[in-house]
Amino acid sequence: MRLWIAWMRFYKERSVTEKIKKVVLAYSGGLDTSVILKWLITTYDCEVVTFSANIGLGDEVEAIRENAVNTGAVKIYIEDLAEDFVKNYVFPAFRANAIYEGQYLLGTSLARPLIAKRQIEIATAENADAVSHGATGKGNDQVRFELSYLALDPNIKIIAPWREWDLNSRTALMAFAKKHGIKVPTTHAKPYSTDANLLHISYEGGILEDPWATPPEDLFTLTVSPKDAPDTPEIIEISFETGDPVAINAKTMSPAAILTELNRLGGRHGIGRVDLVENRFVGMKSRGVYETPGGTILRAAHMAMESITMDREVMHLRDSLMPKYAELIYNGFWFAPEMKLMQGMIDQTQQNVDGVVRLELYKGSCRVLGRKSDQSVYSEAFATFEDDNVYSQKDAEGFIRLNALRLRIQKLMQAK
Repeated sequence: MRLWIAWMRFYKERSVTEKIKKVVLAYSGGLDTSVILKWLITTYDCEVVTFSANIGLGDEVEAIRENAVNTGAVKIYIEDLAEDFVKNYVFPAFRANAIYEGQYLLGTSLARPLIAKRQIEIATAENADAVSHGATGKGNDQVRFELSYLALDPNIKIIAPWREWDLNSRTALMAFAKKHGIKVPTTHAKPYSTDANLLHISYEGGILEDPWATPPEDLFTLTVSPKDAPDTPEIIEISFETGDPVAINAKTMSPAAILTELNRLGGRHGIGRVDLVENRFVGMKSRGVYETPGGTILRAAHMAMESITMDREVMHLRDSLMPKYAELIYNGFWFAPEMKLMQGMIDQTQQNVDGVVRLELYKGSCRVLGRKSDQSVYSEAFATFEDDNVYSQKDAEGFIRLNALRLRIQKLMQAK
């Protein structure tokens, strides 16, 4: 009987693996995906094409190519998608001032739909019958990747190794990598899971799993400690057109170049460090440490620009939808119809968000010093405490009494 069960299990596994001939793997070159590349080849006896999106990888690109070749990839795609990422994913979210649970600027969440979209395009071009990713069965990224895959290709096969294999810890992965001679950046001394792109870098795992443990200073790579930042503040100006930044200190730049420069400026002044415990879509809490220097500056500047160019009710309506919008991004619904609807409305609110914001960067803080716009709906003549001819203060009495009517009636009824 045991022999029969074992044979049936083997037959089932073989029937599954025989259905997979070519896989396109989202490959970062980190611990997880380096092991996955070898695991796919040995488990499914298939060809593996790797795809790495360069959205902030920098000098790691050649190391990624070398590792993919040495581990057995039949073809390697490494594409610079930095401009696409910032223009079509980061900037739309920042037009909404999107932030998840009051702290997280959605750096990883915004990158996943871009990677998934290109991965599906490559799978089509390569005639691959499956795609794969390195997200764990506990995390949000598996949802973000797979919702995007299925929204773009409803028939694509998906291999999620973390939900299949018995390598159930990072220690086991490092042992697998050592056994197969796979070079990976993770060590037992620094067993962090990281994700880096132009918007941020994130750190999870290791000692960070204890929410009481202080992140070690040598963890941070984009920002200096605010204590070690320059003692002299730096003043910068950011120019906006229809809600998007277009120039820094009057120098026009591309979207990726703007975010790169803001990262440099923010990192120099220790801006953008966040340590939070967030609620994952799959139901558990997770502790993450983030560095988002450029995004932190950009969000502060954008909100300041809106403050003098947006109608009050339009702003309040948009703001009331922002938590849902951020939640959709966080949970992986970038390609959902409700997301498209909300993005269209948000973009409509940005038509007059033009002008310049002046900010001070100093020891971890980003302070707005001024804002100006030809589209401004702020009127000094209306707001002044000096004499004016446009507002009768006596009119406020009727306004207050009308708004107090229901409150007065409630109290009078209670008195009866």
